[in-house]
Amino acid sequence: MRNAGSAEGRRPWRAAVAVAAPAGVMLALGLWGLDRGGMWRDEVVTFQVARRSVPQIWRLLHGVDAVHGLYYLLLHAVLAVRPGEVVLRLPSVGAAVAAAGLVAALGARLARPRVGLWAGLLYATTPLVGHYAQEGRSYALVAAGAAAATLLLVRALQGRSWWAYGVALALTCLLHELAVLLVPAHAVTLLYARVGRRAWARWGAASGAAGLVLLPLALVSSSQSGQVAWLPRPGPGSAHRLLHAFLGPGGPVFWTCLFLALVALPGPRRLTLAAVALPWAVVPPLTLLAVSQLRPMYDDRYVLYALAGAPLLVATGADRLLGAASSRTPGRLPGAAFSRTPGRLPGAASSRTPGRLPGAVSSRTPSRKARARATRRPALRVLAPLAGALAVVLAFAHHLPLHRQDRTLRARPDTPAAVSALAARELRAGDAVVFLLAIGRRAKAAYPEGFRGVRDVALAAPGPVSGTLYGRERGAAELRRRLLALDRLWVFAEPYALRSPWYPRNPVERVKLTVVTEDFVPGEPRREFVRDGVTLRLYTRRPPAPACSAALTCSPAPPPARPRPARR
Repeated sequence: MRNAGSAEGRRPWRAAVAVAAPAGVMLALGLWGLDRGGMWRDEVVTFQVARRSVPQIWRLLHGVDAVHGLYYLLLHAVLAVRPGEVVLRLPSVGAAVAAAGLVAALGARLARPRVGLWAGLLYATTPLVGHYAQEGRSYALVAAGAAAATLLLVRALQGRSWWAYGVALALTCLLHELAVLLVPAHAVTLLYARVGRRAWARWGAASGAAGLVLLPLALVSSSQSGQVAWLPRPGPGSAHRLLHAFLGPGGPVFWTCLFLALVALPGPRRLTLAAVALPWAVVPPLTLLAVSQLRPMYDDRYVLYALAGAPLLVATGADRLLGAASSRTPGRLPGAAFSRTPGRLPGAASSRTPGRLPGAVSSRTPSRKARARATRRPALRVLAPLAGALAVVLAFAHHLPLHRQDRTLRARPDTPAAVSALAARELRAGDAVVFLLAIGRRAKAAYPEGFRGVRDVALAAPGPVSGTLYGRERGAAELRRRLLALDRLWVFAEPYALRSPWYPRNPVERVKLTVVTEDFVPGEPRREFVRDGVTLRLYTRRPPAPACSAALTCSPAPPPARPRPARR
């Protein structure tokens, strides 16, 4: 493997092509099927929060979702131009395009342009990358920030300024605080590359400054840890799924990528592409998996930014195998003539050899077969990148069903737009509605057209006014009085809300469940609809028990008393 920028400096157009091609492919894949016809619940949160005013967003972040604060403010400016589902996802598409180009630039800088080309194309065609490139959340932006910070780290180690690295690292961590796990990955790179004390000091200053910027966000978000309380403790299956997400779902593509990544691992103790890519791909996921054994906070999307290390390792391994196959002598092209004088063409006569006339053929002149092999040198430079690109195309064809599935509504767990359409079809103006649980109000927040004119019985103040995601609900006692005053009620229930073992801890949710199940019954004729896991059911008041007349006994008569035994 060549060191930083050797080929890049001699032929910059090759590096430019290696960067532009993956970026163009990622742009095409990101725009393909971008309009799925609906948002899922996480995108709904982004959409309805980003459309609030800046003071309302700032108030919300003090109570919930502080970890996404910078992303919400960015999307606030984007949606101010034109609110819509496609516009909501465009920043993620742009970030994925930038990440693909940055991965390619890193490969071209530390190895050669064809390595960058292969790595960038592999990154762009990975299904997990395409999934989050079309999602209105912050994870694609975090991945682009991590790629930028890593490239700037390499540039700083090669003599450039360190402040750009510190700024990129701070912004990436502000987009999602778990990106701070990139810092130990970079530390492992510095340790393996055996950098000097001066580089360690400057890296420590840059990463320490980024940590100080992140500190207020970490303090606020630590009080909001209940938001990830639903995450389970990860096991071996989590690591297995992540490995397949990084290298391929399975089959020959996965095993080929795994083999090439392993080929890339042995390397010299200096700043090489493998020394950067391996810690980047391994350290953040393993650290988060280990921490989550004590405090569960692991999810695949939280370490999406580590995926970029995998295609860099695969491309490095492919380049190493190609180099070993094309030349028996390291550092010399096939068939090159032996010459002790640098800069002289193979077979040129040496005027410095005594006793030999100028133009006499040296005894070291290569054979005809060797000269023929040497003439294939330009062809190898062209065909090798194309062959690697063709291999990526075949891998993409293998993953094509996954890409197609990701561009449908079925690829996400729910569709609030379908719930809103159901409400528009079944509800009438003035109908009373209750959401069991309050998070079911997300469909109403993103698609209010289907709920126009209905009465949300439990809602006291909407989300933008109350500084919450789904609005502030009435107290338990007041809500009970309001529900008992109704004769007819529509209930939007989450999939688990009407199951008998479930019992909520929140007193307001307990009142909803208790009143609906004890004082109401499903209406007749029964009207119940299920859409994307949400149940819409009509309830009516339970009829009162029949009144007792004077001649009838309403309660069962007590059993007759036992006769006392006769006195002897």
